[in-house]
Amino acid sequence: MNAPDEVHIASFVLQHRAGALQALRAAVAAEPALELAIASDTRSVVVCETADRYQVMDLVDRLRELPGVLNVLLVHHHAEPAAALDEPVSPPIASGASA
Repeated sequence: MNAPDEVHIASFVLQHRAGALQALRAAVAAEPALELAIASDTRSVVVCETADRYQVMDLVDRLRELPGVLNVLLVHHHAEPAAALDEPVSPPIASGASA
């Protein structure tokens, strides 16, 4: 079960046929939780932000059903309380390694 006021951020890599990009763009544009981060002829990256982990998986299923989509791979999924997104981020601690 989801904790109240959670935010789920996920990214997907989609493999698709060359002619499927326009339909993918339209499907992503119609879903407020999705953003097309990188688009190419046969592979694209979609980012998702929802309040529910089940919606993340539902969106994976819906993307898989698009004509011309061959595979949808969940690459990253992160969840945290929504209030944590408003907290300041601390600067990184130096590790002593040179960059």
